[in-house]
Amino acid sequence: MPRSSLPPPPPPPYLRTWPNRAALLADRYRALEELRRRSLGVHRVLLLWLLAVAAIVGWALLVLPLQQIEQQDPTGIILGPVFAVLGLAALSPSVIAVVLAVRRERDMRGLRDAWLALDRDPPADARLRSPGLSLFWLLSSFAVGAIGVWAALAATAGAEPGRDRYSDVALGLGIGLILWITGLIGVTKAVRHYRWALRALGPVPVPQHR
Repeated sequence: MPRSSLPPPPPPPYLRTWPNRAALLADRYRALEELRRRSLGVHRVLLLWLLAVAAIVGWALLVLPLQQIEQQDPTGIILGPVFAVLGLAALSPSVIAVVLAVRRERDMRGLRDAWLALDRDPPADARLRSPGLSLFWLLSSFAVGAIGVWAALAATAGAEPGRDRYSDVALGLGIGLILWITGLIGVTKAVRHYRWALRALGPVPVPQHR
């Protein structure tokens, strides 16, 4: 997504015109909450999975010409290049979108740190921890990555020369690798958010019982 869609950074000290601290904290929380939503929102993990599905479709189309060659299908001469182009058309945008998302995540981390540095607001900052969302990212991404590892191992470990086609092995290995990378991205995001919350917001306060 374009860089302009993100909240702007806080103004430099000589341009700050907040009438009081309450107004500053209100703008600070709105910016941080928007950054949290754009980074950890459920729609982000669904978009990541959608990109993975598009990449899997693209890889399957790229493997089709190899399957046609192994099956000695004469239509592969005509349809093979078509499937290859369609596969690249489905796979390339997914890869580009993931690269742009990683860069965008880096920009959001910088914006979060800049807004946090303005002041401290423990009650509002506690809501930015989002333990439920980060746990959802962690567990769901771990499951996707585990399925990817299983698919890759199943495709390679059980293959026997002369009985299994190379195209089938390549298909299973590619799908497994795509799912593993998708899971790794999600797990990394969850761990980074947890580490950021501990570093920037401090440990979770323990309620004092009287």
